[in-house]
Amino acid sequence: MRWSGAGRAGAAAVLLPMSAMLAIGLWGLDRGGMWRDEAVTFQVARRSVPQIWQLLHSVDAVHGLYYLLMHLALAPHPGEVALRLPSVCAAATTAGLVAALGVCLCRPRVGLWAGLLYAVTPMAGHFAQEGRSYALVAAGVAGATVLLVRAMGMPPVRAKPRSRESVGDWWAYAGVVAVTCLLHELAVLLLLAHAGTLALVRVPARVWWRWGCAAGAAVLGLVPLVLVSRGQSAQVAWLPRPGAGSVERLLAAFTGSTLLVVVPYLVLVALAVRPPLVRRGELSLPAVALPLMVVPPAVLMTVSQFWPLYDDRYVLYALSGAPLLAAAGAERLVGLMPRLRLTVPTGPRITLTGVLTITFAFAVQLPLLRQDRTADHRADNLAAVSATAHSELRPGDPVLFLPSIVRRSALAYPKGFRGIRDVALSAPGPASGTLYGLEADPGELRRRLARLDRVWVVAEPFALRPTWYPASPTEQVKLAVVDEEFVPLEEVARKGVTMRLYVRRAPVQGMRWAID
Repeated sequence: MRWSGAGRAGAAAVLLPMSAMLAIGLWGLDRGGMWRDEAVTFQVARRSVPQIWQLLHSVDAVHGLYYLLMHLALAPHPGEVALRLPSVCAAATTAGLVAALGVCLCRPRVGLWAGLLYAVTPMAGHFAQEGRSYALVAAGVAGATVLLVRAMGMPPVRAKPRSRESVGDWWAYAGVVAVTCLLHELAVLLLLAHAGTLALVRVPARVWWRWGCAAGAAVLGLVPLVLVSRGQSAQVAWLPRPGAGSVERLLAAFTGSTLLVVVPYLVLVALAVRPPLVRRGELSLPAVALPLMVVPPAVLMTVSQFWPLYDDRYVLYALSGAPLLAAAGAERLVGLMPRLRLTVPTGPRITLTGVLTITFAFAVQLPLLRQDRTADHRADNLAAVSATAHSELRPGDPVLFLPSIVRRSALAYPKGFRGIRDVALSAPGPASGTLYGLEADPGELRRRLARLDRVWVVAEPFALRPTWYPASPTEQVKLAVVDEEFVPLEEVARKGVTMRLYVRRAPVQGMRWAID
């Protein structure tokens, strides 16, 4: 296809951020270890479709569609690169869609700046390398936003509304929103952001009606997932109520990691949202970007004061609004330069100056990006745990996982645990429809432990603290028997896990006489 004039510039403005995000995402992708959440994706996605479906009835229904997609992605060659590659592609797509919004609602250089800003943001780079659904959700939200802009059919997107095409666009919008929310149900908050855009622009009633029909259709498709996931809400019981610290962390995640980046970023955003934010009947870039950036995190943090659901990753998709606002602010700054009696460079020089500024922001944050590409930068490194187990355990050694979720290291990297006896396991995860397997009942576990003279305990550090008391009777038996009948002989600790070898206490001489 031949591009001319603005068409060629617009295409370049979209492709360059996509290429930058793809390069950043592929850089260090095989970091040599999965962490706990990625390990769940890896072991669930390798199950058969019936086994995945069985699992979703009891746990992780909110990730069901993602697991099915990853089942296809991992089928040819399961591994860490294949696990993360869909997220890399999704992040690159998001960068391109962010750029497309800037091109469509303003001009090619604004789209280029916005897309590149998204690509170099550490938060985007982090989740581009996560084997979880959040980068895919961000791509879905960006795609839905592009479709919203197209469906509204308002200047400067189109010279005049074209109702026939816009009806089809609304149904495409509904489909993308539905699929995105099925990837993660909290993405439904994007509808509130889009409602904010419609309210800012003060669209006519017919647009509200069409959007309402499309949004209603998407929400209707989400109802079964919501009903099932409500019964699994214990999975997020660990989430705390967000406070001022959560706001600060999210702001730093959206804008950058150092003051050299944060301060100019905030200045540009402030320029973008200064009055007049919008003009009636005109769809502006700030009117789209501001609600997208602010509404989902604000609503989720407010709801989480009563029912904690907030985590930064759940609102990754709102990040798309921040670079769009910063780019719009930079464009306004260019417009203010003549009023400030400053010489305005030519168009290409303005574009190049913006690109160089973003390159500087990338260079400043390069140490953080480099650190993020090491396995030990995550909450844990299950490959390292497996390597430690391989050096300490011997075939036939009895092992007790405390609590049972620690079994994830053996499931993700079985080589280090090959040949060991899993003392508590009654049925493996795929057969029992659970994540980590079904464990023996307390009585059976006591009988199994009674036959052992030694046992390795692979435990979360918190599980070995005297203050920890589990709710599960089986976990209680593990603690009680090990504490009463065994003594520790040696210990090996790694980040996120502790391995202890316990041996049975020596019988006390004369104990029978003393009892008699």
